Amino acid sequence: MKNIFSYGRSLYSPSRLTRTIALICASVMLAGCPAEKQASAPAPSANGKIVIRGSNTIGEELAPRLITEFKKDHATADFDLVTKATGYGLAALRAGQCDIAAASRAATKEELSEATRMNVALNDHVIGAYAVAVVVNPKNTVANLTREQVRDIFTGTIQNWKDVGGPDLPIHIYARDPISGTYLGFKELAMEDKPYAESRKLATSYGGIAEQVGQDDGGIGYVGVGTMKDSSVKYLPVGGVEPTAASVNDGKYPYARQLHLYTRKDREVASKDFVEFVQSAKGQEILAQMGFVPHQ
Repeated sequence: MKNIFSYGRSLYSPSRLTRTIALICASVMLAGCPAEKQASAPAPSANGKIVIRGSNTIGEELAPRLITEFKKDHATADFDLVTKATGYGLAALRAGQCDIAAASRAATKEELSEATRMNVALNDHVIGAYAVAVVVNPKNTVANLTREQVRDIFTGTIQNWKDVGGPDLPIHIYARDPISGTYLGFKELAMEDKPYAESRKLATSYGGIAEQVGQDDGGIGYVGVGTMKDSSVKYLPVGGVEPTAASVNDGKYPYARQLHLYTRKDREVASKDFVEFVQSAKGQEILAQMGFVPHQ
């Protein structure tokens, strides 16, 4: 403020004052809109790190595991990973603030239009799918649930198995912990973003859910479709569609979303090897091991 006031009266002439205010407003707008300001910034990897921003679904467990395996053959590779949401990652990529945007959905028309407006060309690398299977105790006689029934069970509207053709038994819900991307992902895919029933019990992994449901005759939960090797639970079709890798890749299974790694066409050198690794047989094997569906 000292420097502003030192200019004296000339600062407060109408034209001078108008220009000053305009400059201040423009500075504030640029500070709040990094995508505009930094669209032509140097690639983040110039500092030696591959910078990844984006989805919690990818960033929570999958990306760290992929990075660890990638570094076994690329010892000098360095990564900077921060995940909050798909939109956050795509905005950072457009702004030149990261090398890879990890996305648990396809970019929207608005996001693609914004990239075009900023003269940023994107490459879309599909790496697999996030897909969730509904599981119950093997003793449960229910053989299928509709999407509406799944929604009403997990939100607490339906509380007894007899209301969906099963035994006269209270329903016990098992879900991932709230900080998990899967907790939110299932809420969006299967529950129309409605809140979970307050009676839900939490687990820190798919394995934890399967273990608890396998020991509870009235239990219901969810696990990754890619982990369908657990005989302690029964996997239910939803709307008559079996939760399999084939039904996911065919686009028939309802509780699934494709996973993407987006890059900028003008700065792919640093990220190229990592993206190719994720799409390789080894990378796809890791996806399957962690409950995701490999891309076909």
